[in-house]
Amino acid sequence: MQHIPNDNNAVIFRGAGEPNTPSTMLQRLAEFDRSVGLESDNYSLGGDVTRLEKKCAEMLGKAAAVFMPTGTLANHLAIRKLCGSKSRAVVQEQSHLYNDTGDCVTQLSGINLVPLAKDRPYFTVQELEEAVVQAEAGRVMNPVGAVMIESPVNRQSGQIVPFDEMEAITDYCRRKQIKTHLDGARLYMMSAATGIPPANYAALFDTVYLSLYKYFGAPFGAVLAGTSEFTDGLYHDRRMFGGGLASANFAAALALHGIDGFEQRFAHAMAKAKDLFAKINMLDGIHIGCFEHGSNIFPLELAADVDCDRFIKALRDHSVSVSSPSEHNSKCIMLTVNTTILRQDTGDLLKTFNCALQH
Repeated sequence: MQHIPNDNNAVIFRGAGEPNTPSTMLQRLAEFDRSVGLESDNYSLGGDVTRLEKKCAEMLGKAAAVFMPTGTLANHLAIRKLCGSKSRAVVQEQSHLYNDTGDCVTQLSGINLVPLAKDRPYFTVQELEEAVVQAEAGRVMNPVGAVMIESPVNRQSGQIVPFDEMEAITDYCRRKQIKTHLDGARLYMMSAATGIPPANYAALFDTVYLSLYKYFGAPFGAVLAGTSEFTDGLYHDRRMFGGGLASANFAAALALHGIDGFEQRFAHAMAKAKDLFAKINMLDGIHIGCFEHGSNIFPLELAADVDCDRFIKALRDHSVSVSSPSEHNSKCIMLTVNTTILRQDTGDLLKTFNCALQH
């Protein structure tokens, strides 16, 4: 685990959100209690949890939302309920649900995941049509009950599914009466990159999951939003899978604290980053690029004569923290933009990068 700088002035080009420490969380909780007032819940029902559910549903343009302790459970319960009696769901081969959850949907809910777009960020509507036809035309008919899209795709350096492709896929699914789910863990990263509001993305899908800890400042948690019919009684499923926490009050309060004004702050952060990176690209020995369908992650390439370790240390000495180089390219560093970039002036950051290149 990389060291988290204990410096309120530190710009940290790692992670979607600002670093959380026990002391900063306690400070934010105390601030929330003074300004709003903490309201306790009972097994993740009522109090600040209900406040949070209503707030997130409103933000996403959905009728209702239910708190979940993890994104894994949110995605699982979405697929489980959307599929109903159908036992196939289409996902990206690079998705978190397919790669990182121990086949939970198959093991626990008897639903087989059909992976598309191997080693790519997204599949096309044509690829989806082929999978649906194959499922329906087999000797034993086994239709697709749900389609899930993760965007941005964490395993693909935060690359996103283009909005027009999402529209085509969800339009096709509606015609075929196939339900759709958006793994929008990093939805706000995508919106800041494209300028498309989160609710516009969510409107394409029957359900959407949003992470609470990646950038809203909660220690854990997620929300799963959809229609009132979908969310009605969903807390029973949550408890059945061991997710009915005795209290989720602190996580909900911290998320509410972090959500307030976040969309505007992150849009400002992205605009500032693009301006800074354009100026850095005028320096010798460095280039910061972008992905074709990128979000808030940018590849930084150093020239062959720049010592990467000294470069990273020099940045750190000036309260700028970056990730270690790529294991496949010792001169490439992935910069992840978050709101910590707002802590220092663009001119000061440019001087820091210029100084680091001289080491």
